[in-house]
Amino acid sequence: MRTIVIGAGIAGLAAARSLALRGVRVTVLEGSPRIGGKLHVSEVAGVPVDEGAESMLARRPEGVGLVRALGRGDELVHPGGSGSAILSRGELRALPAGQMMGVPADLGALASSGVLSTGGLARVPLDLALPATRRGGDVSVAAYVGARLGREAVDRLVEPLLGGVYAGRVELLSFEATMPALASAARAHRSLIQAARGLRAASPASPGPVFATLPGGIGTLPGLVAADVERAGGEIRTGATVRELRRRTEDGRDVWRLVVGSARDPEVLTADAVVLAVPAAPAARLLAEDVPAAARELAAIEYASMAIVTLAYRPSAFPELPTGTGYLVPAVEGRAVKAVTYSSVKWPHLRDRDPDVIAVRCSIGRFGDEAALQRSDDELKAAALAELAATSRVTELPIDARVTRWGGGLPQYNVGHADRVGRVRAAVAAVPGLAVAGAAYDGVGIPACLASADAAAGRILEHLERRGGAEHGSDGEGGPAEGAGPEPGDPLHDVVGLPGEDPR
Repeated sequence: MRTIVIGAGIAGLAAARSLALRGVRVTVLEGSPRIGGKLHVSEVAGVPVDEGAESMLARRPEGVGLVRALGRGDELVHPGGSGSAILSRGELRALPAGQMMGVPADLGALASSGVLSTGGLARVPLDLALPATRRGGDVSVAAYVGARLGREAVDRLVEPLLGGVYAGRVELLSFEATMPALASAARAHRSLIQAARGLRAASPASPGPVFATLPGGIGTLPGLVAADVERAGGEIRTGATVRELRRRTEDGRDVWRLVVGSARDPEVLTADAVVLAVPAAPAARLLAEDVPAAARELAAIEYASMAIVTLAYRPSAFPELPTGTGYLVPAVEGRAVKAVTYSSVKWPHLRDRDPDVIAVRCSIGRFGDEAALQRSDDELKAAALAELAATSRVTELPIDARVTRWGGGLPQYNVGHADRVGRVRAAVAAVPGLAVAGAAYDGVGIPACLASADAAAGRILEHLERRGGAEHGSDGEGGPAEGAGPEPGDPLHDVVGLPGEDPR
């Protein structure tokens, strides 16, 4: 029996690997010329620097567990540098210690950071005295956190952190979906600050590094997973766009019929099961005929576009080399660049590779701000150069530069997202031999995508075992592979965004 995985991003590849290692005949179909989706590495001034996501959360087990399963656990590297900052009220200020996605647990650290004005700082502790903020269903981050801590705390603490992850708007982003640990804890506490304190108190005393990557960049991970798929007998095809997906009955068997390639030269494939590991819009298009309820919900998920400008400098360009990993820029500052990462500081192995190159990444673009990305590459580079001249006093032109555009790259977890995903999954669950995975569902970071891939592979294995049992006269009982499905992770206490790593 054959399973086809549509999409060769990290979720699709991981689902294919789980199935292939269990003896399932797997074919992965990817419409673009390469695998990996938003994980990709290319050189800038001879140094390999990620073009998309540049790390994975190390405090969830799925990502580091996969690297170890691939035999590369001893190669994992973690950030250096002396912390991150927020550009607030015209100055770089240290990201306050003791916060969870901008919600402070340590008011003394918040005060000493200088991120908030005197008035904004005075508003925050009112959360400890205010009556509970009632919420029935989902609400926006701005509505709930603003009611507890005041709007300035939302704009200058929470928004830049969530902006680094989702490139979204706090007025639209779901409190439940983007800050799930806090949202859950807040139901048991009148005060949001007390909820954050409770979560921090429950965290391990020494939780270990927040982020991890590989020496060649996290964009090398898809190639390692793909190699495992092929070693296990799986097939991966690029340039193979799936134009149609329909459920059919052939020779008394329910199968999936896929039309692949151009309209002039179509190829028809059949499969017993399908994993859809593509963004919401193409998934909606493919499911429109056979699973219209899921298609309608998927079509309602919006995406943000962004660009990453990567610059390579000589060390002499900096009057003083940065010691921090980078900084975030609140939207209220009105600047084009929303995040800066000093890659060669954050990842010391890059500096070790070439001490004469300082790589810097500048992130541009927020949801609904398409005009910022309609500028030419040269204009985006100029915006990044102006940003670094203003904050880092860079005095030279870069020796190399790269602009990477991610059109529709980040799904927006807006109010009602969790319920929408629940309805998608319910509709898909009613159709045998179908599963979905990827960043549109339970998290945009690598570990969250891997969890969705494990859950999808488990669903497909269960279906194939039942089908095989029915054909061979057994009772057809089967279950997902051991370890399938998402595992809980620790909340993130510190982040510098890029397209971001999801903090869940």
